[in-house]
Parts: sequence; structure tokens; C-alpha cells
Amino acid sequence: MKNIRNFCIIAHIDHGKSTLADRMLQITNTISDRDLQEQTLDNMDIERERGITIKSHAIQMDYEQDGEQYILNLIDTPGHVDFSYEVSRSIAACDGALLIVDATQGIQAQTISNLYLAIGNDLEIIPVLNKMDLPSANPEEVKDQIEELIGCDREDILSASGKTGFGVESILEAVIDRIPAPKGNPKAPLRAMIFDSVYNSFRGIIAYYRVFDGEINKGDKVKFLNTGKEYSADEIGILKLKQEKRDSVKTGDVGYIISGIKEAKEVKVGDTITHIANPCEQMVQGFEDVKPMVFAGMYPVDTDEYEEMRDAMDKLQLNDASLTFEPESSMALGFGFRCGFLGMLHMEIVQERLEREFNMTVITTVPNVSYIATDKKGEILNVHNPSDLPDPSKLEFVEEPYINAQIITKSDFIGPVMSLCIEKRGILKNQVYLTTNRVEINFEMPLAEIVFDFYDRLKSVSKGYASFDYAPIGFKRSDLSKLDILLNGDQVDALSALIHKSNAYYFGKKICEKLKELIPRQQFDIAIQAAIGAKIISRETVKALRKDVTAKCYGGDISRKRKLLEKQKKGKKRMRQVGNVEVPQEAFLAVLKLND
Repeated sequence: MKNIRNFCIIAHIDHGKSTLADRMLQITNTISDRDLQEQTLDNMDIERERGITIKSHAIQMDYEQDGEQYILNLIDTPGHVDFSYEVSRSIAACDGALLIVDATQGIQAQTISNLYLAIGNDLEIIPVLNKMDLPSANPEEVKDQIEELIGCDREDILSASGKTGFGVESILEAVIDRIPAPKGNPKAPLRAMIFDSVYNSFRGIIAYYRVFDGEINKGDKVKFLNTGKEYSADEIGILKLKQEKRDSVKTGDVGYIISGIKEAKEVKVGDTITHIANPCEQMVQGFEDVKPMVFAGMYPVDTDEYEEMRDAMDKLQLNDASLTFEPESSMALGFGFRCGFLGMLHMEIVQERLEREFNMTVITTVPNVSYIATDKKGEILNVHNPSDLPDPSKLEFVEEPYINAQIITKSDFIGPVMSLCIEKRGILKNQVYLTTNRVEINFEMPLAEIVFDFYDRLKSVSKGYASFDYAPIGFKRSDLSKLDILLNGDQVDALSALIHKSNAYYFGKKICEKLKELIPRQQFDIAIQAAIGAKIISRETVKALRKDVTAKCYGGDISRKRKLLEKQKKGKKRMRQVGNVEVPQEAFLAVLKLND
């Protein structure tokens, strides 16, 4: 046990976590050169295509130092703010962390927030300066920033390059020297914590865990404490590049268990595994439940596929513990689910995974955040969907969630960044110069404003330099209105949105213009209206397709033409009563990209 090290790699997006992990696998001969590819640990197609890590990936490496064999359990984590829950779970299964900082970019927002997560869990931090091979690297300045942030000695900061492999051996040596061996009692009853799980269509559910006390042997009767379910350990093993079977997994190790679990609800991330015969006295401290930030409705395109979609969501939730969902129905779209996501990227990824992994084509409604409404009787309602909002005459006030936004940018871009935040109803709280040309700005702003396009626009106004991180701070009163979209007088509930009064007119106008482009012309006029309560604030009309009925009239009296046109008009009127407007799927998606 004293030769085991459990550590993870944490950093901001694109600071080179996965590339560094590749080099470590190479040096420790965990993977042959033939199997090596870029982002070896990223096993989803989406991850490779986008060049981002979405899931944490655990792998065991063997390394020899001074004639002793060491077992290194590495967890590679995502860097994007939307997947910070993945990071917090990985940190809970480790004893130390490699904090990677890009030598060209220095410390960014996510570096700081992941560092605080690691310090909160009492992990040993090893700072690593990556991308030292680049000509634009600025090691001295970045070392100053790291010293200031962590309070470590300058000699403790390691230099490396994930691309060339420079300094990777010294990182592995530092991991062995500085990170403590796992604490635990091998003789005590079994106590293991589940930190991840995946669904395999042949084997059922595979749970990944870290053993804190005791050991688990093949064929043991085990119990999941949170759910109270009992299973037999049919297959156990450790996580190399592929799963390797073992007869026992001991204290301090990270392994997997297959026990023929079919139901997704039976495995909860953060649960404790113990023996039935000799159970442990207390559970492992699990993780706090995830708080979704963005809510959107997801509906199957074909309403008959509702049950298949439910199964697909259950299986996806296993692999992505930060996804929450509950059934809901809509007038326009039929039966579907109200899903909670950690951000827009997370929503996009879930939608793409449903399509790729489960062949589900889904329609996503306009994302929104959850509000708290208080009516005149003093009753409090949680509003996840604009259609749940009580009638304005019964409503006392609405509160919306606020966040503390932390933006780190170059001092050249302070002006555009501030004007963007103020446009999004932000209030400046603090401004600190980290170095002469890097500044940290703290804003208090509504979560609803950052949901759509804030991150993209921030990147554009700062030419890609600004980094952004946020933390929820609670609810505040706000002046919100419910914006309805009407097609020929019928409300389309999937396009409704709760919007601040100052933005409502502008937003309603934009939606109407967008829908006019997207809705195909019919045999009758289609009125597209945006309304707040009974007041229409914007209108566009999609003109009818018309046949030229007067084409056969050559000359003659005008009354002949008029008679034909009147006849056509009556027909159109009748069409309007029986015809219904089909809203194409692009329309729902277009609302998300209004500012493009």
C-alpha cells in the first residue's frame, strides 16, 4: 500500500492535461507506441473531434524508481467550467493533484477554481509549468503568478512539455516523493466509494470505485449502502487501458466491479460499497448533489419513442451524474423530459450523445434557469418552465438566481469586457490587478444572462484571452415578464421564455423576425406575434402562397377579376380555420442562436 499513489490532473481548458497524460502512459510503458494516439484516454468520438475532455478517465500505471515498484493511479479531468462536477468527483478519489499551468497563458479562472476544490479536499498540490517548448512561453512571469497563488517555493514548480515529453520523468518522481500514500486500514471491514459508473450493453452497469479500507475479493457478497441493494462481485479488477481482471482489489487501489446490475437507479455516484457479512460502521463522505444551472425541455421527434428516450436518459445519467431530468408534457411537442444541465456546452454534449450513442433524435426547447415565484397568498413556487408561472394578477414577485462571475483578462480588454457584463445586468464588485497586464474582475450578475451566448461573446470581445468561472450565490428579486409566442393566435409553449422587462421587447422582436424566415409559407397568412400577457409587442406575417386566379381574364370588366379574388379570399379564410402551422425543428434551435 505504501507504494500506491492516487493523483489527478487539474487545469484550465487547453492547458495540456490529456497530452501530458499521454506522455506519462508512454514513459511508464502502460501503453505500446502502436496503441498510442492523441488524447489516448478520451474514448468518446465527440471528445476527439472537439479536442476537449468531457469525462474523467482513470488509469493505472506501473513505475520503477530506485529499484522499487510503484503503482500510480492517474485520473485525467475535464477543464471546462460546465464539467466541474466531474472534477470534484475525481478529486474525492485522490490524495494529490498535478496543477498544470500553460507557460504561455499563465493562470486562468478555471485554474483557480479547480485549485480551491483540491485544497478543500486536503490534496497535495504539485504545480507544473506546461508547454515550455513554445517560443512564446514566459516561465518566469508565470512562476511568479503560481508562487503568489499557492504560496509554494519556486524550486517546487516543475517545468515540462506534454508535446515533446520534456520533464515528464521529473513529474513522476515528484508524484512518488511528494504525494502521500493512501491512508487506510487493510484489516478493517471493506469501505469503498463509487466515483463513476458506465453502462455496458453486454455486462450491465460497471461501477468504478476507490477502496479506502479493507479489500474486495471476487465472488464476495457486497452491499451498496445508499440504496441498500445487495450483489455478488462477479468480476472485479483494476483500470488499465482496458479493464484487467483481478481476484482481489486492496486498500488504496482504484478498481471496477461488475455484478449484473440492470437498473440505472441502483447505482448512485458517491455511494459506499461494503461486505454484507462484515459491514463498515460509517459511510464514506460522498459528494454534494449537483445543482443544475440551465433547464431545457427535451422531446423525442417521434412521440412513440418516449419510452426509448427514458431508457436512453437513464443510461446516460449513469455515465454523466450531473444530468438531472423529470417527465413533462407540452401542448406543442407531446411528452418529453425537463432536463437540468450545468451549462450550454453540457446541454449540447448531452444532445449529441443521445443522437450518437442511442440513435435518439430530440427537439430541445429554449433553455432557461429556475426561478422562485411568490404569489399574493405568500405561497412559494419553484418555476422551472415559463408555463408554470402563475397569472400576473396573482403574482407578488419573482426571484431569479444570481452568480458571482470571475473574469481574468488582459488589461487591454477591460473596457469591452465591462461593457458586456453591464449589458448583461452585471454589477461590478471587485477589480484586482494580478500582474501589470492581467486583471481579475468580479461581477454579480443574473444566471439567465450568461446562459445563452455570454461565454462566446466574452471570448470574442477579449480576442480569446479572457477566462471565465462562476459560482451561484442565491436568489434576488427581479422584474421579469413572461414572453409568449403566438402563431395565428395559438400559443407555442415550447418557445415561451421568462425575460427581464428591459430586454423583452428586443428579444420578442428578434424571435418574430427569425421565425418569419424559418416557417415555411402555407396556403394562408400566418401571424407570428410576441406578447407579454395580453399586450402584443411585436408582429410579423408570413404571406400566403397565392395562385394567380386572374391570369385567364383578358380585358373585360374589373368586376370579373374582383369576383375571382373575393372567391380566393374566402377559400383562404376557410383554409386558415382548418390548417395548422408546422413549426420546423430549426426554429427551436434558432432561438438559441439569436445573437449570431
